[in-house]
Amino acid sequence: MLEQNVKIINDTGIHARPADMLVKLCMKYKSKIEVIKKEKVANAKSILNILALGLNKGVEVTIRIDGEDEEEAMTAIVDFIQNLEE
Repeated sequence: MLEQNVKIINDTGIHARPADMLVKLCMKYKSKIEVIKKEKVANAKSILNILALGLNKGVEVTIRIDGEDEEEAMTAIVDFIQNLEE
């Protein structure tokens, strides 16, 4: 299992369009992927779960991944969040 903290730096946060892109990215991996904001844990393969977190600019989340392709998934997801420009 891998965990990594990442800060949302995109001006508009993760709203509907980037949330959809994030979910589609996560669906490419077999691993269980979760996004954690404070006490809330969301399945990263569910757009409703991601939107329910309210991921605005400046929020720090923890990405938790467990599975056979966890390292590849972590790299891709953290890169996506850090480079989001929508």
